[in-house]
Amino acid sequence: MSLSIRLSKIGKKNSPSFRIVVCETRSKRDGVQKDILGHFNPSGTPVLFEYDKKGVEDWVKKGAIVSSAVKKLMEGKYQFTKYQPKKTAETEAKV
Repeated sequence: MSLSIRLSKIGKKNSPSFRIVVCETRSKRDGVQKDILGHFNPSGTPVLFEYDKKGVEDWVKKGAIVSSAVKKLMEGKYQFTKYQPKKTAETEAKV
């Protein structure tokens, strides 16, 4: 099986927090994890992002694939946006 470095969601309902984990690509988002490499908290006043650089490099050498969201986080280009459902004509008419 191939491995991936990706985000795993933890935290409460409206205040998400994420772990950067190594897991198999076929496992669920919050399924079995091989290793925890860091954490990301977008809902804090200062957005917190910490990860083990050496650990990431070691897992990449072993063949792990880094997800696009984690790549953007490491590069400093990631923007967390809260989910806002699209308004339809029916819901606007009811309001």
